[in-house]
Amino acid sequence: MGNTPNSEGRARRLSAQLGSAAAGGEGAYQAPYKRKNEPFNFGPEFSAEIPSIVKQSSEDEGFRIRASTITERPGDHVTANKLPTVFKWEGGTAKEVYLSGSFNNWQTKIPLVKSQDHFYTIVDLPEGEHQYQFIVDGKWQVNAKEPTAQNNMGTSNNVLQVKSSDFEVFEALAMDIAESSQTKEHTQSEVSERLRNRSGSPPGRYTSQVPTGRQAGPHRAPPVLPQQLLQVILNRPTDSRYDPNLLPEPDHVMLNHLYALSIKDGVVVLSTIHRYRKKFVTTVMYKPCD
Repeated sequence: MGNTPNSEGRARRLSAQLGSAAAGGEGAYQAPYKRKNEPFNFGPEFSAEIPSIVKQSSEDEGFRIRASTITERPGDHVTANKLPTVFKWEGGTAKEVYLSGSFNNWQTKIPLVKSQDHFYTIVDLPEGEHQYQFIVDGKWQVNAKEPTAQNNMGTSNNVLQVKSSDFEVFEALAMDIAESSQTKEHTQSEVSERLRNRSGSPPGRYTSQVPTGRQAGPHRAPPVLPQQLLQVILNRPTDSRYDPNLLPEPDHVMLNHLYALSIKDGVVVLSTIHRYRKKFVTTVMYKPCD
């Protein structure tokens, strides 16, 4: 087939871009040499700024930016073809971080989202080995903490091995959630059935007869008063060394109790002792007995 006007225009624009890049000097981008029948899996050979030929990827190209709140259920993105893979760049001083690799033929850059001091993104990748690099503030860099490998051109790239066996935990979580939902529904149905079958009154025999015998007998006598409470200050004579208008300091076991004196001359006497910080207050109440 012959070249159309549109294809010729695109070819002229591409050659103009490459010619202007070659005139820029050492920092300009040069397309890597590709041998015949050689797979295109090698990365860039420079650490200069991002060339104009590398474009930014979008949502339409199959890449997902890491969201601040994950609403998907486990196993939603685990498919037979592509698996969700997390990429992380550690560095709080960086302003913009992008990702590019063999999975997109080094032709697009995927933006990473900053969370606190690190950058993250999630890319759905097929199984196999993938090489990638980060573009940090316009410069190609590799993560020294991740495995690296050299491509056919001698350039070091980070390497990642994606295996479906690493994502079995997501499938297990999805199965556990499904089983838990079924168990919860079954338990709720059992409880509802028990409530319907349960009567409104406790089980047992009911009668109108008054119980007799031991059940109707008197209750046991109240417990014996502790010996400490028998030493009531008001029942003891005041020592001559104390001020007659002041009572001696009571014990702590005497506090917050109500004392009653035997009825005499038709009067009931009640007393109680309270403490406020280091002071003790004794209150005596007299009430005529009707």
